[in-house]
Amino acid sequence: MPLSTPFRIIICGGGIAGLAAAIALRAPGREITILEQSRLASEIGATISLQPNASAILQREWGVDSVKEARGMIDHGFRIFNVEGKLVNTVPLVSKTEYGGDRVMYHRQDLHACLLRAATSKNRAGQPAVIRTSSKVVDCDPLEGTVSLESGDQLVADLIVAADGIHSSIRSSVIGCEVKAIPTGFSAYRMVIPTDVLAKEAPEFTALLQPAKPFTTMMLAHSCRLIMGPAREGSSYSIVGLVPDGKLQEDADSKQSWVSRGDLGQMLETYKEFPEWMKAVFAQAKDLGLWQLRDIDPLKTWTKGRVILIGDAAHAMLPTQGQGASQAFEDAEALGAYFEDVHGIPNREDVEEILSKVFQCRYERASLIQEYSRDSTKPATAKGSSEVTLRPDEFMDYNCGYKGAKEWQSRSVAAAALE
Repeated sequence: MPLSTPFRIIICGGGIAGLAAAIALRAPGREITILEQSRLASEIGATISLQPNASAILQREWGVDSVKEARGMIDHGFRIFNVEGKLVNTVPLVSKTEYGGDRVMYHRQDLHACLLRAATSKNRAGQPAVIRTSSKVVDCDPLEGTVSLESGDQLVADLIVAADGIHSSIRSSVIGCEVKAIPTGFSAYRMVIPTDVLAKEAPEFTALLQPAKPFTTMMLAHSCRLIMGPAREGSSYSIVGLVPDGKLQEDADSKQSWVSRGDLGQMLETYKEFPEWMKAVFAQAKDLGLWQLRDIDPLKTWTKGRVILIGDAAHAMLPTQGQGASQAFEDAEALGAYFEDVHGIPNREDVEEILSKVFQCRYERASLIQEYSRDSTKPATAKGSSEVTLRPDEFMDYNCGYKGAKEWQSRSVAAAALE
């Protein structure tokens, strides 16, 4: 029989991180409300990758077959081409058996819809999460466990999860001061183009790069970087173009929104030194996004009272390691693991203690991945001051060889005992 008064959980943010947290925290006797400021409108063409550490959580911990349900494309490795269209290097990805999961590319809308179904399904443990759209959070009292909405409504919860992104409105209530996102000197164009359109309109590109093949493809030239790969079972092709802000023909500071639009003419001007067969691909973009890449420095804490920051609100990082969403999945898994044995309604002291354990488990790992993601944008000559001492292959193991929060914590404790 359900409790007459449930354990009330409010999740601020209905994106990837917020939905992941809802899935992880679902259990009998809990009432989960997700507050999303938008109407969950579709985004400008965008894909998203989940690394093996996140794919394993989806499959192992939550029983979500996202490859099937979200039309994911399992990545077989990285390919690097020069601007003449010649393959100069291939780095195969380690098989699923070693890391417990695959690197998978999705269209962001498909993955979001898959997570939304899992969070609100009646066939999972606990009550389905309830989504409240057009619910913008403007204030939060971590000690009282309240959030105030732009509409004037005030909601009360036993646990508040702030998954409201890099420009989090809750972060200052936790940290005690405003933390602004930092420009990193790069902006990114993004587009998704059907592969049949590429075959027709950009045949030379299609012949050289074979975009339907399950590989992430990179091209570096003229201070710019292209990162490309298939999604939706090879029917769509994603292109992200990283551009130094100094080369951008548009105002980078005005492009901080995830749904900011780019100007195709200005993009073609920026990439004018690239070969015609590559520029022919850009011309096929129907929805062109552009956003300035920003991150934040590691915070002093993610928790206060009944509130915890997760995902980009806690540790926004650059996309160079493809770990932004995957680290949000790890945050969600940690919440689920440490609240797993909580039955009934925890008091504030209990919540504070559990959130402190989540933070201690997650902070060092997420902060190091933040640092490495930032470091990856720097020229080789500027990397001497980095705090990251692992080689790229070692860091791949560090990123992907993750078996869950409690196992990671046990490993860390055992390592510290040996020192």
